[in-house]
Amino acid sequence: MNTKVSRSHIEVQGIAVEVVRKDIKNLHIAVYPPSGHVRVAAPLTFDDTAVRTAVISRLGWIRRQQATFTKQDRQSQREFVTGESHYFAGRRYRLDVVERDAPPKVWLPNNTKIALSVRPGSDRNTRESVLHRWYRQHLRTQLPPLLEKWEAKIGVSVNEVRIKKMKTLWGSCSIEPKRIWLNLELAKKPSACLVYILVHEMVHLLEREHNDRFRGLMDKHLPQWRTYRDTLNRAPLAHESWRY
Repeated sequence: MNTKVSRSHIEVQGIAVEVVRKDIKNLHIAVYPPSGHVRVAAPLTFDDTAVRTAVISRLGWIRRQQATFTKQDRQSQREFVTGESHYFAGRRYRLDVVERDAPPKVWLPNNTKIALSVRPGSDRNTRESVLHRWYRQHLRTQLPPLLEKWEAKIGVSVNEVRIKKMKTLWGSCSIEPKRIWLNLELAKKPSACLVYILVHEMVHLLEREHNDRFRGLMDKHLPQWRTYRDTLNRAPLAHESWRY
């Protein structure tokens, strides 16, 4: 199998386009939040003229997608101080930072507040780390039953799922080791978003590319996947650039 991949950039009627050429049969165009970044995955044999022609044929759709992302809510950079808004499981909460001489912890005292307890003098990075550790534990708790369900339904086996903060992707899949990476930010989104990304990556164990077969498998195993994807793309974004 040819594993050669080349990357370049072109401009089409004022739109910057990232072009990734690799060993695939069909060309695919995607527009990613939050900035409306356009990425084209093209066969190795497609030159810039062929890519431009394909992009021009989809300009209307591309501009509509970019307009949608421009209107999408996003958060400014968080300082992890009392009064800030933070999201968890698709809901917005008010952060209440409590300083006390005890091991750090996070809990939900009610359905409107996230309580963050840290030692006196803890800086921003420490407060962030404690909250993110809580988010990570939440995802880890959800994963075992989800994996059991979807491995049986899709007919694949996942060796490992890891969670990390990713700046450009909601998830990724390493085919050979059967390892899936999930973005820590998914803890902030509705549970359906986690299901969508997990199933999406598991389906990649059957089909590497985002082609008709991949979409057919998604339709078969998770018919609502487009609705879940739209929910994810409409959810408020953190102070990074996400892509999916």
